[in-house]
Amino acid sequence: MNKDIKLLTIVGMAGSGKSVVVDYLASLGFPKIHFGNMIYQEMAKRGIERTPDGKSEKAFREMIRATEGKDWVARQAIAEAKDLIEAGQKHIVLDGLYSWTEYRTLQHEFPGALTLIAVVVPKALRYERIAKRPDRPFDAQSVRERDYGEIENMEKGGPIAIADYYIINDGSVEDLEANLQKILKDIRF
Repeated sequence: MNKDIKLLTIVGMAGSGKSVVVDYLASLGFPKIHFGNMIYQEMAKRGIERTPDGKSEKAFREMIRATEGKDWVARQAIAEAKDLIEAGQKHIVLDGLYSWTEYRTLQHEFPGALTLIAVVVPKALRYERIAKRPDRPFDAQSVRERDYGEIENMEKGGPIAIADYYIINDGSVEDLEANLQKILKDIRF
């Protein structure tokens, strides 16, 4: 693996601010690979509609990983990343890592190139933000159920626990971006 290749991988629970981090990185010109899009594209190919409550996506996410392997999404992301690298990209953002298995698969494929950032928020604040967001707001019970599913069924706790860097997203967007800038400087991304 070319030592100049760097993949910045973002993980966090629903409503943690992953999208804000990724949007900021994209605004700096870094290409992104969105793990959720892999699911949405495969659902569309199979004629499965996305429901406003997110339940069809959750069911499909769990089904595809159960039938095709827990690293199915990571394998799709690897193919996209390799295409970007072949096209000359050296720094790539991976948006929305879900599982320990995905992390291990990416780590195996890109040894030494992966940096994992966990975006974390106190639970009460995260639930409050999710309830207010314009796109797919959820009540506390729905978020709690999603959290449990992501931790118990999707192995999301492992990547968060082993992250290289943490952004505590309990302030303003400007605070989050300032913390991210420090990380980017530290890893020379």
